[in-house]
Amino acid sequence: MNRKMVFNTLGRMSLVCAACLLLPAAVSLIYGEYESVRAFAVVSAGAAALGFLLVLIFKSKNHVIYAKEGFAIAALSWIGISAIGAVPFVISGAIPNYVNAFFETVSGFTTTGASILEDVETLSHGMHFWRSFTHWLGGMGVIVLVMAVVRNVSDRSIHLMRAEMPGPVIGKLVPKARDTAKILYYIYIALTLSEVAFLWAGDMNLFEAFVHSFGTAGTGGFSIKNASIGAYSTYSQIVITVFMLMFGLNFNLYYLMLMRKFRAVMKSSEMRLYLSLFVISTVIITWNVSSMYDTLGEALKDSAFSVSSIITTTGYATADMNAWPSLSKGILLVLMCIGSCAGSTAGGLKVSRIILIFKQITREVRHMLHPRSVNAVKFEEKDVDEATQKSVAIYLAFYLLCLVTAFLLISWERFGFETNLTATISCFNNIGPFFGTQSCYANYSAFSKIVLSVMMMLGRLEIFPLIIGLSPATWKK
Repeated sequence: MNRKMVFNTLGRMSLVCAACLLLPAAVSLIYGEYESVRAFAVVSAGAAALGFLLVLIFKSKNHVIYAKEGFAIAALSWIGISAIGAVPFVISGAIPNYVNAFFETVSGFTTTGASILEDVETLSHGMHFWRSFTHWLGGMGVIVLVMAVVRNVSDRSIHLMRAEMPGPVIGKLVPKARDTAKILYYIYIALTLSEVAFLWAGDMNLFEAFVHSFGTAGTGGFSIKNASIGAYSTYSQIVITVFMLMFGLNFNLYYLMLMRKFRAVMKSSEMRLYLSLFVISTVIITWNVSSMYDTLGEALKDSAFSVSSIITTTGYATADMNAWPSLSKGILLVLMCIGSCAGSTAGGLKVSRIILIFKQITREVRHMLHPRSVNAVKFEEKDVDEATQKSVAIYLAFYLLCLVTAFLLISWERFGFETNLTATISCFNNIGPFFGTQSCYANYSAFSKIVLSVMMMLGRLEIFPLIIGLSPATWKK
């Protein structure tokens, strides 16, 4: 374990976090919210001091990052930025309780969108901006951001991307990992600004367009309105529906489009299944809820928005899904677990894993019928090696184990089976909304909030980076 490299990188992470805190400070200054300005300035200065201290103390000539360094950096970075990012809420008095502020910040960075705020409209502009900006930072990944802007990053730092980026297989778009990180952020920024322009052209002002674009881009779901996107026009709802779907796609596909490799894009089995799930689920739910609406068009709009929001694990809402029939809620619950494409900003198991799991089951059934047959598992027209197949099976086992464990830990809460189960599934899959008797997570105990915060991090980092990064065995020489 190269400890110096780990803590040096954490120092750089703290410096980037300090710089990011200046943006909501500037927004607060523009709106004359001086208490928020002070809170962001103090925390930014503290994060900068910590960052400089770590970089100076832990100087390392060896910039090579191997797998265990990648896991350690990913685990400690996400805990660290959440711990730092929660402090402005406490200092400003927006969320006085630190456990609540930590939960809200973890929810922001992990792009979950779960909230302890019963009235979000009481927050200042600066706090709204920071709350949504954490979605944007966490969507593509704070480590990927550091790789894109910081020099002297080894090409072996692809291990950092693999520790943070969601999906069973993560590779480089171009030979250098740092250039890959830059390309991903260029695409991410371009899509975000495009959405800002579309929303600004509608009924949102520039501030509203930015914060909701941050929430869409990171597939997070924090809104500045208690009614979420339901407070805005049909035009804005349609724009956000489309962009949620776009951010749920594998970002490698956008790179292929830029390279004009459209055939390769159209051949993507993951994309085809992802869009098919969206269309089929929307049609069934529209039919199921049509009697609750005055027109079929209104039912279709809300159904398409809700399916897009849930399958991309964004969590925005235009309707009370809790009041929908059991069939619709059941479909949405399944989509919560499936999630979107690997290499997107969304959570969940990922469509690629679902495809691989079913192909492995099919292969085993064929092998039982024809023991001497050799059936290779293929994905996107390529053979999937045994190591990847094994990792998918192990991930599914750990996924279920974590889900059951967390559910049992919070099951003592008095809110009932449906509420506690869907809250656990929602946090683990980085979605936010849940079914049951509660409108938000405010009434959960501090213990349950910590458990759910851990689940959000496990879901965002896909379990292993957090477990391995914090394991004592990882830190042994």
